[in-house]
Amino acid sequence: MTGKAAAAAVSARAGRVLRKLAGMAATLWVTSFLVFSSLYLAPGDPASFLVRGRSPGPEQLAEIRRQYGFDEPFPVRYWNWLEGVLRGDFGRSHLFHQDVAAVIWSRLPASLLLVSTAALMIAVAGVGAGVVGALRRGTRTDRALMLAVTVGAAAPAFVVALLLRSVLGVRLGWFPTIGNGAGPWDRLHHVLLPALALSVTFMALVTRVTRSAMLDELRREHVEVALSRGTPRRTVIRRHVLRNALGPIVTVSALLVSGMLVSTAIVETAFGMSGVGSLLVQSVDQLDFQVVQAIVLLVVAAFVVVNALVDLLHPLIDPRTAAGSAR
Repeated sequence: MTGKAAAAAVSARAGRVLRKLAGMAATLWVTSFLVFSSLYLAPGDPASFLVRGRSPGPEQLAEIRRQYGFDEPFPVRYWNWLEGVLRGDFGRSHLFHQDVAAVIWSRLPASLLLVSTAALMIAVAGVGAGVVGALRRGTRTDRALMLAVTVGAAAPAFVVALLLRSVLGVRLGWFPTIGNGAGPWDRLHHVLLPALALSVTFMALVTRVTRSAMLDELRREHVEVALSRGTPRRTVIRRHVLRNALGPIVTVSALLVSGMLVSTAIVETAFGMSGVGSLLVQSVDQLDFQVVQAIVLLVVAAFVVVNALVDLLHPLIDPRTAAGSAR
């Protein structure tokens, strides 16, 4: 590659990164506007939600509107809120009487442990089952895996959670069924069953994607040529098939994992865990809008950031993508 060609390639990559960052920033800005506006789309006075169950007088309502900025024009309120968010200030929770950031931060470790454990299960079991299904296509093993995948993908998360809790937790007593646990090993013991419940549907999807990607690569001409030349099948699978199939596998897996924060609401509630998901359910029930806005914004931000990173790293995982885009 000549110097001009190398400079052009670097410039193209830099432009691609800048476009992706600009798109990510625009998406987050639009999301922040929609999240903030959702409070005012509900019928009624927002101040009346904060005093639910009480009968304040006009002076008290006026003071609440002033305290929370409801007496200011909408653009001013949105700008003040956005400016605070950029500083890490999401407002104050009227339910917990604490800063929203502190409330979420106290619940975040439990949710991160749950999601990371489920992601590990998805990566190991989902990808492994997909590889086995592709290499044993048409056999009883493959048919059994596809049946399990179909059932797993169709099963709602709350049904899986209740089933696992009833069988493995209550009847067999292998796992605790409620709480976060105390201490590293106890927390891990508590999180295994919720993580399994959280990962079942995503595991099934990753298995299907892995199997499909592996089968596509197995049909490639260069794979058949390598096998016909006497290259060991294990070597061909590792170097040519699995490596080239990693692109769609990693992309789908990363997007699914980034979206798991939403599903934690169901699983954490079913297992009585104190995490961000259960906090979201509690905040919606108690109309703690500041907490709801912050959690929704953080979940969308995580999804957008992961999506952008996967898009930027995809050419490194599968060089054929970069070669195709460079033409």
